[in-house]
Amino acid sequence: MMLKTSQPEPTKEKPVPINMRADIKKRNLIDIAAALSGRDRTSFILEAACQKAEEVILDKRLFVLDEGAFDSFEKALEDNPVRGNQCLQKLLARPKRWS
Repeated sequence: MMLKTSQPEPTKEKPVPINMRADIKKRNLIDIAAALSGRDRTSFILEAACQKAEEVILDKRLFVLDEGAFDSFEKALEDNPVRGNQCLQKLLARPKRWS
């Protein structure tokens, strides 16, 4: 017996165009890489662009500190407790753009 989950059906959004121009050398380079990876040009470009977009977004949201810098950061937070910030709470509650 299979149980039906209560997850909503995913909605299919109509694809929108992304237009660009590239010189023939760049297009050929992309075509070769796409063929070697078993994908078409559009899929290859979209995947590469999305990976780069996620890297850029995460780079602006994630930072790594060594132990000393982290201790200083932690001390600064202790010395200056965070007050309620409705704008920040609203921003953090929004769905991620790449989800």
